[in-house]
Amino acid sequence: MRILRTPGDRFADLPGFPYEPRYAEVGDGLRMAYVEDGPEDGEPVVLLHGEPSWSFLYRHVMPELAAAGLRAIAVDLIGFGRSDKPADLADHSYARHVEWTRALLLDALGLTGMTVVGQDWGGLIGLRVAAEHPERVARIVAANTGLPTGDIPMPEVWHRFRDAVLKAPVLDIARLVQAGCRTELSKDVRAAYDAPFPDESYKAGPRAMPGLVPITPDDPAAPANRAAWRILTALDRPVLVAFSDGDPITGGMAPILRESLRGAAGLRHPVIKGAGHFLQEDAGPELGRQIALFVTST
Repeated sequence: MRILRTPGDRFADLPGFPYEPRYAEVGDGLRMAYVEDGPEDGEPVVLLHGEPSWSFLYRHVMPELAAAGLRAIAVDLIGFGRSDKPADLADHSYARHVEWTRALLLDALGLTGMTVVGQDWGGLIGLRVAAEHPERVARIVAANTGLPTGDIPMPEVWHRFRDAVLKAPVLDIARLVQAGCRTELSKDVRAAYDAPFPDESYKAGPRAMPGLVPITPDDPAAPANRAAWRILTALDRPVLVAFSDGDPITGGMAPILRESLRGAAGLRHPVIKGAGHFLQEDAGPELGRQIALFVTST
């Protein structure tokens, strides 16, 4: 596996993101990055981002969790942020991303009683980790995400996005993030989303991820996701479904998650107003408050 590592000076002067990076080895010769906020003995809340962002996305969420006495841990998926970047598309698979994330959370950090928060691909990975290791999980938060099995067609807007990412000669990361937001991103925020990728050779992760989403019933990841659904529908851990009111990609998953997951029954599930797919950008403090309330009240 050919591995690239983004130079540290690419991350100088990040707006509103003062956290010092921490690192752990997760196998395959890879180093995975994460940042923390809040007391070290607080209940752990794991924040998993999606495509094509990184932990910077949670900079408005983490202070709300820390203020509630929680230990916020925002992870950079392999191929993103400060984490190492396998340079070939073939190095990326759904199963590998689940395993790398599991290795960080369970082996390297040794987390127990954690609340797993996943948005976009962070949910596809986080829901799998939670289903496969429920003894380490106290709660789940699903935010603009899902767990596709290929049995239900994806919306047309998603197929257009997938094709654009795969075919673009130059993949404009900041533009992709902006397209998923309702608010206008400032120049320095856009630069922060571009920072992990000095050139096109670093972008195998963002290019690969859309193609790893199961869209047919015989996809290699479909059986594991079906198994995860069977576990999650019966699991008694509390589940918060916190979707925005303006996500054309995953919006249809909100009622399915609310109605299918046992842990979601009887809870009040917020709809985050005025936010798009990247609700952490559009309404990060509100999302953080909703997560904090959920954790401290269940």
